Amino acid sequence: MENDLSQVKPYGDTLGDGAIQLSFTLPIPYGEEAREACIQLAKKMGLEEIQIYHMKDLGINYTFFIIYGKLIHSIDFTTIRVPKLETKRMDFYQINEKIKNEFKRKITIIGACTGTDAHTVGIDAIMNMKGFNGEYGLERYPMIDAYNLGSQVKNEDLVQKIIELKADAVLVSQVVTQKGVHLKNLTELVELLEGAGIRKKIILICGGPRINHETALELGYDAGFGAGTVATDVASFIIEGMIKRSMK
Repeated sequence: MENDLSQVKPYGDTLGDGAIQLSFTLPIPYGEEAREACIQLAKKMGLEEIQIYHMKDLGINYTFFIIYGKLIHSIDFTTIRVPKLETKRMDFYQINEKIKNEFKRKITIIGACTGTDAHTVGIDAIMNMKGFNGEYGLERYPMIDAYNLGSQVKNEDLVQKIIELKADAVLVSQVVTQKGVHLKNLTELVELLEGAGIRKKIILICGGPRINHETALELGYDAGFGAGTVATDVASFIIEGMIKRSMK
């Protein structure tokens, strides 16, 4: 069967069959009523030929389900347009040489986990000297003054540090994102920077497992990086952004 990209469905045994597996918990007591509630909910999701593969009583009126079904909906893949980072990645040596030639000075980059977030794995992978996945962190770059402020940094304190160090770029990591707290926190930082009159003077980047470039742009950031990002990705984008701004 030819794959029609204008009518894309999940794939199971046969192309276009819509086969899908879901797991979820409902806040209802275990029993036949729970089974029927699961089926009704799955139908509202657009599933047919529903099979409850697994059903478990979690206690205190909660029931866990694993179900199979066939999705009736499809999407037109040919119409999808997503903002993407188009930066050409440079290596460690090219980045340092580029900074030296273009700016004639070191550039300053600040990184932090802000708000209540205490998870520093992501920001450490970018900032710390040892780096991640075979790539040095920004602290090792001779043409970069890198400041890793760590975790649970208040937005107000970060803004003061940006002003104090005259930062060229700021990296904000958000890992814990329950109830959309990361969106509120990231938005607040942009507002504080705008209030201080320095938003347009810096390259502002956010990153985390639930961050993508499109979301970052919507929140007022210059770029968003997800899982697997290394220091060369970030540094290459920062340099390109600084060069573009200097040309305006």
